[in-house]
Amino acid sequence: MAALLAALGFLSLWPAGTDSSRILVVPVDGSHWINMEVILKVLHSRGHQLTVLHSPNSWYIPTNASFYTSITARMLEDGNKKDYYNKLLLNVLEVRRSAGFLTTFYQQRLITNLLATGHKTLADAAGEMLDNPAFVAKLREAKFDLMLTDPGLTVGVLLGNYLKLPMVFNVRWMNNGESHFAMAPSPLSYVPVPGSELDDQMDFPGRLKNMLHYVYSLIELHFYINPVYADLFRRHFPPKTDLFTLEHAADIWLVRSDFIFELPRPTMPNVFYVGGFQCEKAKPLPADLEAFVQSSGEHGVVVMSLGTLVSALPRDVTEAIAAAFAQLPQKVVWRIKGEKPSLLGDNTLLVDWLPQNDLLGHPKTRAFVAHGGTNGMYEAIYHGVPVLGLPLLFDQFDNLLRLKVRGAARVVEAKSLTVEGFLEALRDILENPTYRDNMRRLSRLHHDRPMPPLETAIFWIEYVTRHGGASHLRPVGYSLPWYSYFCLDVVLFITAVVATFAWISMFTCKTVCCRRFGRKMKRE
Repeated sequence: MAALLAALGFLSLWPAGTDSSRILVVPVDGSHWINMEVILKVLHSRGHQLTVLHSPNSWYIPTNASFYTSITARMLEDGNKKDYYNKLLLNVLEVRRSAGFLTTFYQQRLITNLLATGHKTLADAAGEMLDNPAFVAKLREAKFDLMLTDPGLTVGVLLGNYLKLPMVFNVRWMNNGESHFAMAPSPLSYVPVPGSELDDQMDFPGRLKNMLHYVYSLIELHFYINPVYADLFRRHFPPKTDLFTLEHAADIWLVRSDFIFELPRPTMPNVFYVGGFQCEKAKPLPADLEAFVQSSGEHGVVVMSLGTLVSALPRDVTEAIAAAFAQLPQKVVWRIKGEKPSLLGDNTLLVDWLPQNDLLGHPKTRAFVAHGGTNGMYEAIYHGVPVLGLPLLFDQFDNLLRLKVRGAARVVEAKSLTVEGFLEALRDILENPTYRDNMRRLSRLHHDRPMPPLETAIFWIEYVTRHGGASHLRPVGYSLPWYSYFCLDVVLFITAVVATFAWISMFTCKTVCCRRFGRKMKRE
């Protein structure tokens, strides 16, 4: 904590600039940092002064950087171990072997355990910060103009609201699901709930499954996630505060998706779509990698990478993939962790790291074998490279389904992967021109926009700093109680009025009829 306070002390020494802003940044590590870093470098080049709050044990976020000042504090170490994700992968593979209607629910239950642990750690970490008067005082003295955060970790949301800073979200995921369900109307009849593995063409069983997933997500939020923040809210925030209240206070949502990839759905005026902003034109490859790629001749190259979280597939799956690659005429560049497969062919180059964007943009690249992470999918779309998907965790199943329904990808399951099945799928992607044609069409649509997505992101960040927020874009619906939002109070009032009128009418008719009947009886 002493180092944290020392770093904060330097903030007061920064010169004030007329065109620059002081921005406090709370990112998410791993693949999320890759795209946040792109934004930060551009903001720094435009004269903004950046301070990044992150864990001292970050995977990818450096403590010493030329374009920002670092503050380190406990964030998510307890739940941020790569070995944990490898274990989770094995559990997911086991669950998916029991195919059926309930598979996605069993799989989501595994994620619930992860979320409950992670949010408990985040609540404790935020509590340590807010309970430290010296830490809070230094943040206030820095006079930040903006909080830029990825709400996949709630620390930035909590700090931004506590410090009463204008907030911009660099967002796709938050709390326990996709951001659209938190900030825009999402009709369950055609907007699939994350994790349901559905598209927007749902029959009755699909809508039933979608509704059940939505109910499960509410249970997850209100019984597993919100309660761990209750004590923090009681001590540091006004009564009736919850996560959604704080998240809805964000001025601008920069959503890392677009409707070339994502399914069309309702949106809001303070939401802007910047999917693929981290993509760029391919740069030259390192000399040794370029030589290997060129050696492929007319057959070209297949690129395979499974992202940053999972370091090893089950051994039998790895061997099946290696054996299938060995039978291709193409060369293969495979990013892999762990033991070298025994069935590896001479056409396959194993690497610990690869310049993924540059390889996908190389003219000899024919296909991309990927786990379905968002960054990789947008790079594939950007460069028009068809995908053979091998989803493993989280949103990867849904992401690959989006490309599959657009005819730009095939999907194979690790749980049942065989040499023959994987090889057939590879050859289909490589030899059937439909996949490449469909992906190139998506690429043309992705590029055809009035402003590049990175410029859009920078514009709206600077817009908020220029105007001290963007509350005029924030819908009033965010602040309404749920019963007012759905007009249930109005429906109840109208129902009561109609029922009262009906009762009065019936009572009046009954009284009149009884009197007339009584008079008739007397005359007789």
